[in-house]
Amino acid sequence: MPFLIAILIIVILIVIPNIKVVPQAKSYVIERLGSYYATWKNGLHVKIPFVDRVSNVVTLKEIVKDFAPQPVITKDNVTMQIDTVVYFQITDAKLYTYGVEYPISAIENLTATTLRNIIGELELDQTLTSRDIINSKMRAILDEATDPWGIKVNRVEVKNILPPKDIQEAMEKQMRAERERREKILQAEGEKKSSILIAEGEKESAILRAEADKESQIKRAEGEAEAMLKIKNAEAEGIKLLKDAKADSSVLTLKSYEALAKVADGQSTKIIVPSELQSIATIGTTIKEMISDKKTK
Repeated sequence: MPFLIAILIIVILIVIPNIKVVPQAKSYVIERLGSYYATWKNGLHVKIPFVDRVSNVVTLKEIVKDFAPQPVITKDNVTMQIDTVVYFQITDAKLYTYGVEYPISAIENLTATTLRNIIGELELDQTLTSRDIINSKMRAILDEATDPWGIKVNRVEVKNILPPKDIQEAMEKQMRAERERREKILQAEGEKKSSILIAEGEKESAILRAEADKESQIKRAEGEAEAMLKIKNAEAEGIKLLKDAKADSSVLTLKSYEALAKVADGQSTKIIVPSELQSIATIGTTIKEMISDKKTK
């Protein structure tokens, strides 16, 4: 009985470690007697004790590597420090395991040499303004170079570009001068627009005042014309009423006296009396004298 228990324990110790569960997004590279045998995907697997072994555990997730800054020289002989970030993914666990020794280090060195070749063809200004071009070229070159290693380069990003200190200071002065120039231009444009708006406002104000004066004069003239028309209409109405009433000469004479009285109330120093009114006045004087003579007799 103890012998069976011992055998059972030995079997358990041998069999259980050889039962493998491969998790999601992982791959196991299996060797049998020192040679590549298979690549296990996710799931339950059993390897033969003392014959099979797990050579490498490979992750299938996308890997992000931020490499240290690399010194590069531009076409116009400016030395800069540039660091890059590479996004890659392992597509073939077998090639990744047996294709290259230390694949991450290989990618880093390949990235540095590729970056130096690309930057060497560009001048400083082009380097600072052509990040998209640099990223695209590096991705294409790295993806082709790492294909035999079972690696797919999805994206390459130039993280930082650090020119020398004296060039940074010169660039800052240039940017400061450019900002001041733009500020002066904006200020001048603002003053110009302000002057134009003020002139347009004064022009519109003058036009409105002229239109108001014109309207006032028109209204005043219309009022005077209307008043004159009403006076003439009243005079015509009065004459019409006198004619309709068949007024005799005495009434007309009385009206003439009233008109003379109104004239006499004015400021004129000379009064021209019509001949008809003179005759009437003479007749009145003669009658007055005759009445006086009768009273004396």
